[in-house]
Amino acid sequence: MSTQELKSMDESAESTVHKPVLVTEVLEYLNPQPGNTYLDVTFGSGGHTRAILTKEPSCKVIAMDWDMKALEQFGFPMQAEFGERLQLIWGNFSLLYKILKKEAIQSVDGILADFGTSQVQIMERAGFSVYRDSPLDMRMSPPHQQVTAADVLANSCEEKLRQIFWQLGDERYAKQIARAIIEQRTKKRIQTTMQLADIVSHAVPHDSRSKIHPATKVFQALRIYVNKELANIESLLAVSLQVVRSGGRIVCISFHSLEDRIVKRFFQEQEQKGLMHILTSGAVMAKASEIRQNPSARSAKLRAAQIGQEVAKI
Repeated sequence: MSTQELKSMDESAESTVHKPVLVTEVLEYLNPQPGNTYLDVTFGSGGHTRAILTKEPSCKVIAMDWDMKALEQFGFPMQAEFGERLQLIWGNFSLLYKILKKEAIQSVDGILADFGTSQVQIMERAGFSVYRDSPLDMRMSPPHQQVTAADVLANSCEEKLRQIFWQLGDERYAKQIARAIIEQRTKKRIQTTMQLADIVSHAVPHDSRSKIHPATKVFQALRIYVNKELANIESLLAVSLQVVRSGGRIVCISFHSLEDRIVKRFFQEQEQKGLMHILTSGAVMAKASEIRQNPSARSAKLRAAQIGQEVAKI
């Protein structure tokens, strides 16, 4: 891919405004009620939070994000608009139990979690975009994390890299890419996105039919690994039973098959125990009309469940 093509794609992506996915479906399954309190653990650009606050004018939303830039850019202005109805919390939802204890929040009437990475984060945070040359960081919240993507590439053995790319990115050429990285790092430390993108591009066969950059899956796998995204989801789901009141709802949006599988299995296991009732028959997908307006919605899968009986609270 030429430098001009990369520049053109970068400029196009840069002008993209992140659009929340499945907003209508989120409101349907979360079902916000007057006077209730809802927890949006993935605030991002605030699209879902705004929809909830607008849908039910007397409800409250506690919005979390471990990306402080997201809260500064989108959260604070929205808080000025909605006042006390919106509470902002800086933190990782994997630590939800401790965070709510610290904030003296006993329980909520519903939880929304959108596990997707926003276009704003991809284009503005270091290391996320395969089309923008930046330090190979990929940490969602640097103050909370030490290990960067560059560290992973520098310190992992070939087999470990292969596993990351295959298991978290479903990359068919994981073995060849891992070997190429090992060979390259003996000459020079891999520190930027363009370095990694170039290595991957030369390690895999050229496919003129593909609409995505050949390094896309590798970048996705590294991002998931660096941020411990799958383990974080498991932690969130486990504590959700203690946080959501009886009759309350949990709505999750996944963009990766591994994320969706974790949510699906958790809901099924809790329903078998009588602790939850699954509200969605299979995964709810975006309608064709939404996909035309927002292509990012194509891979979104929504699942929802309702707390079936009283469980131990915090």
